[in-house]
Amino acid sequence: MTNYKAKRSNLKELLSKSGLTLDNLERNTNIPRVQLDNYLSKKVMNLNSAMTISKELNCQIEDLYVWELDEEKNV
Repeated sequence: MTNYKAKRSNLKELLSKSGLTLDNLERNTNIPRVQLDNYLSKKVMNLNSAMTISKELNCQIEDLYVWELDEEKNV
């Protein structure tokens, strides 16, 4: 079985690439700044926030994190 785990947030890099600031993102998504600050750290976003942010940044939900692959072998 293959499992994925969010290793770290990629939000800072995506914001920089898009030219938006956290203030812009807060205003355009109605996600509170405190929550966005949490998302800049490793805190995982809920699906609704991830979808909203990905649409605003014109990226895929998967792009919001750097992913770690964990492959377990079933015996």
